[in-house]
Amino acid sequence: MTEPASVSRRIVAEALGSAFLLATIIGSGIMAERLAGGNVALALLGNTLATGAILVCSSDLLAPISGAHFNPAVSMVFVLRRELTVRGGLVYSAAQIVGAFVGVLLAHAMFDEPLLQLATKVRTGPAQWLAEFVATFGLVATILCVSRAGKTSVAYAVGLYISAAYWFTSSTSFANPAVAAARSLSDTFAGITPAHFPAFVLAELAGAFAAFLLVGWLLGSRANGKIDRV
Repeated sequence: MTEPASVSRRIVAEALGSAFLLATIIGSGIMAERLAGGNVALALLGNTLATGAILVCSSDLLAPISGAHFNPAVSMVFVLRRELTVRGGLVYSAAQIVGAFVGVLLAHAMFDEPLLQLATKVRTGPAQWLAEFVATFGLVATILCVSRAGKTSVAYAVGLYISAAYWFTSSTSFANPAVAAARSLSDTFAGITPAHFPAFVLAELAGAFAAFLLVGWLLGSRANGKIDRV
């Protein structure tokens, strides 16, 4: 029987996964925009495929260590389910945010962009806030439902869901407070102006909480009392 990973390993795993996620989102956005010749749909497709793929790889790789949340909204739900302590959720979230910021810097460095940037891309309004609520609701619902069938399926389900949500949501499915915050520091294809990301975060947290309530009722599941001591 494999022993649980130490706290430090779990924290590093969450930061590492978040860093790779943001490096992929920002880096593939830069690459896609440069190669698409002004075709925004083609650029978004390239961005989508890369993001979905890295989610599958990173989740499958790091789930045995930390659970591969890479998302403060997901960690919040596991706290609510009492599968993670409040302290553990805060530590995970901090690692995810730091990792996400590092990922943005890495993407900028790899593409010879200025390291420190502030995004100017406008992403706001009720339609996009609703889109973020829906995107995060669906993501959390996917994780909670698929994890009951077997953890090996979750990575693929998450990658496929986010790939789809890039296209069926008007916000292109950030679905992650750490992602929203980090993307505000990149004035590239995937950016969001700093003034607009807080509303995205609120919508994402609301969507995650709604999924926790509804999916818990649908599945008849209750918190199992297992506490992940971080």
